[in-house]
Amino acid sequence: MQKTIAVDAMGGDHGPSVIVPAVVRVLRDHAKVKFILVGDEAKLRHELTRCHATTSENLVIHHASQMVEMDEPPAQALRNKKDSSMRVALNLVKGGEAQACVSAGNTGALMATARFVLKTIPGIDRPAISTWLPTIKGSTQVLDLGANIDCSDEQLFQFAVMGSVLAQARGIERPCIGLLNIGQEEIKGNEQVRAASRHLIDTPTLNYMGFVEGDDIYKGTADVIVCDGFVGNIALKTSEGLARMTAKIIRDAFNATWWTRCLAVVVAPVLKRAAKRLDPRLYNGASLVGLRGIVIKSHGGADMVAFANALREASREIDHNIPALIASRIAEFISNDRDINNLRNKESDVA
Repeated sequence: MQKTIAVDAMGGDHGPSVIVPAVVRVLRDHAKVKFILVGDEAKLRHELTRCHATTSENLVIHHASQMVEMDEPPAQALRNKKDSSMRVALNLVKGGEAQACVSAGNTGALMATARFVLKTIPGIDRPAISTWLPTIKGSTQVLDLGANIDCSDEQLFQFAVMGSVLAQARGIERPCIGLLNIGQEEIKGNEQVRAASRHLIDTPTLNYMGFVEGDDIYKGTADVIVCDGFVGNIALKTSEGLARMTAKIIRDAFNATWWTRCLAVVVAPVLKRAAKRLDPRLYNGASLVGLRGIVIKSHGGADMVAFANALREASREIDHNIPALIASRIAEFISNDRDINNLRNKESDVA
């Protein structure tokens, strides 16, 4: 069966000038994927011409008369932009014409619109933003990264289930789950985090290791790290700032004298290999996980390489049918909880 991805071609800081070339590039390597470019038809055709490409069976244009601005309030976009490229792309997923939507647009608007159009999977209270981050050992799945500022213990538990499914889709048979906290001791953290930990401990089918701290993210201590969106977003943005600062310090050090500049030429291959492994473009493409359809959020400032990786992430999630897997796992836990509660009620009646 052919995979079809709807692309919000007007979103992001660069719009069609980056998105269209990225789609053309991926299509050349993945002939079995069909892309629907959603947006202003005239502008999209112009960009296709610049890329020396044309529409075909695997590359079609779906006109949308509006676009969501990057600083537009989510409620306003949801209410007034019913023919935006973002909304139309999500409608294509809802209608079954596409299996996934990829957008570099306004994150808040995308989350609000996706939740309104696609709805959440039964048993999931709120979608979460999830992505892979590089670690010493490889990579780790982190969620939530900003969709939900305040989370209940039950929602954190749901994030753990969803993160586990995503990790399994990457080939990790029994993902190790850590709950991000201010310490590893049981008494640390707020009540929601401690309650979520108790719930995870009581669920042996999940491979829960306990609390992890901020430095564990990049140590690769866990395959999945769970937190609320407030903590997750701060951790992510702090990491991005640290990476930029480290890169600048290294550049300044090698540019300090004629000797260090000569040394830089010698070690350039090593530095390039390290930079490639840490290149944030290779990790672009966050999942809005927990919806009844696949939605991938690209960084707004993504270049062609980064957006292409977001498209590939969408393709991977289609291959594994992530929403169906999450729905199945959540249904299992709901059923088990119901059986446990019934057993406790019977024991109470007997007593």
